[in-house]
Amino acid sequence: MGGPSHCCGIAQLRAGDVEMSGRMGSNTIEKLSHSRSGQVISWCPSCYVQFTETTLPTIERQRGSRPFEMTPFMRFLDGRLDELKPHLQRRVEMRVALHRHPGVAGVMEAAAEILKAIPGVELVDLKQPAVGLQSVNVGVLPAFKRELQLNELQAARDAGVDALVAVYHSDHRELCAHERDWPFRIINILEVVGESMGLHRHDRYKQLKIMQDADQIVAECSDLIAKHSLDAGNARNVIVKALLGDQPLALRAT
Repeated sequence: MGGPSHCCGIAQLRAGDVEMSGRMGSNTIEKLSHSRSGQVISWCPSCYVQFTETTLPTIERQRGSRPFEMTPFMRFLDGRLDELKPHLQRRVEMRVALHRHPGVAGVMEAAAEILKAIPGVELVDLKQPAVGLQSVNVGVLPAFKRELQLNELQAARDAGVDALVAVYHSDHRELCAHERDWPFRIINILEVVGESMGLHRHDRYKQLKIMQDADQIVAECSDLIAKHSLDAGNARNVIVKALLGDQPLALRAT
């Protein structure tokens, strides 16, 4: 269960609408409770924090119990590594470094264990600071954030890695276009897992962002724009702001 209909309410909270944030969170908790599994797996770190530190404790105080517990997907997968390993049948000859944010306890450690379980993968520690919940949360200190990202890219280059591996989607969105300028790939951890399992999905987002040309991206996506009855001008504005504008550390001039 995902998407806007199952939002944790963090977007509304950041905008200062506490009432709507609480309503969104409560509605989502109700929907998630219908499974009666007692366990919910989360991907987004903002959702995990919002639910486990705010919404679920509030409901527990009101009702005397929680409808379920929540586990980050990386920790869930790491806890079932023995079940996963038989599916990791293909060697992935790759020297990788993990882009780390330690805000949710145990997630980065779990990600490291998963990478080390993949045949052929060599995990390299870049000895860089691990800060915050995810990159977007460090945005309140823009100069510091740019410094962190530049230092990590330089360290990855100096270490001779084949790929810089992110866990969270927001980190990947910010970093992926740097693949154009550096001698290594920027990928999500599940791309490495999938490769070992014989699975692959083309990273269309990264392909478009590397273009760095809003008009070219609109042209490339004209079939989707038409299919979903979008206004091409509005689509271009979103591309400029949300895709190309999501670039804390500038790309190198070409």
